[in-house]
Amino acid sequence: MRVGVFLFGAVEMGDTIGAGGTEPTARRYGQADFLSAMRRILDTGVLADELGYDAFWLTEHHFQHEGYEVVPNGLLFGAFLAERTRRIRIGTMFNVVGQWHPLRLAEDFAMLHNLSGGRGILGVGRGTVPREMEPLSLGRMSVGSSDNPDALAADGVNRDVTGEALDLLLAALDNETFSHRGRYFQAPPPGIPDRGGEVESLTLIPRPAYPYQVWQAISSPGSLAAVPARGFGGVFWLVNRSLLRGRWDRYAEVYADTHDGARLAPGEKRMVVLNTCLADTREQAMELARPGHDEFWRFLGPYGWNRAYLGPDGGKPPAGWVPTLEDSVDQGVWAVGTAQDVAEAIARLRDDLGGLTDLTIFPTGPGESYDATDEQLRRFARDVRPLLDAAGTARTGAVAADITAADVAPAPFR
Repeated sequence: MRVGVFLFGAVEMGDTIGAGGTEPTARRYGQADFLSAMRRILDTGVLADELGYDAFWLTEHHFQHEGYEVVPNGLLFGAFLAERTRRIRIGTMFNVVGQWHPLRLAEDFAMLHNLSGGRGILGVGRGTVPREMEPLSLGRMSVGSSDNPDALAADGVNRDVTGEALDLLLAALDNETFSHRGRYFQAPPPGIPDRGGEVESLTLIPRPAYPYQVWQAISSPGSLAAVPARGFGGVFWLVNRSLLRGRWDRYAEVYADTHDGARLAPGEKRMVVLNTCLADTREQAMELARPGHDEFWRFLGPYGWNRAYLGPDGGKPPAGWVPTLEDSVDQGVWAVGTAQDVAEAIARLRDDLGGLTDLTIFPTGPGESYDATDEQLRRFARDVRPLLDAAGTARTGAVAADITAADVAPAPFR
């Protein structure tokens, strides 16, 4: 099992985190806070590499004076991290495609990927926050959420533009020359003069010199249909365990239907993100996790991120419902407790899904200290990972001892 780390990239909020803290929209941090956070995130990425984690993920967000997510460009950040690390793969969960020109996203990813020796991971998504999407798309797109239900039409445009942008991005990454004539993009636009002629095609400089993977979030019926059809890896997060199994299996069905009946190996091309918190006792871990859990939902609740939970009556969550930490643990979205508790939760997840090859942990609540985050990474690597490795060895028997690093290296998706 490959294990990665995912962080929001927040400023340290101190006593303000938790259900009783300052209202998120009332917070405003300064440039010194943002710079300090970015430096600490770099240090945490270096630590993740030293501890043997397989991947380090950040996220692309903009204009968040509240301090939750303050790294606007995961690719540029990843270039700094690549220079300071040796082996860890680096990705953005996710680059918001509608906030980029697809050719610029392709160029920047290829630059990171090549100069890091093939350690880039291309994460793509449609976005979450209208405050970011609308300014960066010059008002042409938005993204729907419970916070802005009137954006349904704009959200449909978002889906269409993202789909065409991905077509263009992949054409540029995968071909020596390319051209594209679509509804939203013309590459190259017709009639460009060049040395007595007209430009008929383009060549991306650079293109990936190494195989690369593409991952996309699966959080709606539309993405559950589109992601496996493209052959991208699917990322599942904040999903009740029973709903997760249905979506996990449906991904494999759509993949087979769109790839000439090809059957995926257990867990192949699918990733679970699991929120974790470790302590010496289960009670201590629950106490430690609660403020960050509650702050997490104060941040994300207005955007409808609880839609893949089960509500109090076992059905769809009612409007405005916010899960407690106990709800999150019971539904398998958070793994909180001792190392044994967390290892058992992951083993159950692996058994429920019929196999799990890519796990990413979210080891900290938004705004918690980076010292605490680093301690969580150390605990997981030192105390949980050996239990997972031992369980995997027990399942596979002596064959596991013969597997080489090359055998378990991630295969390219494209």
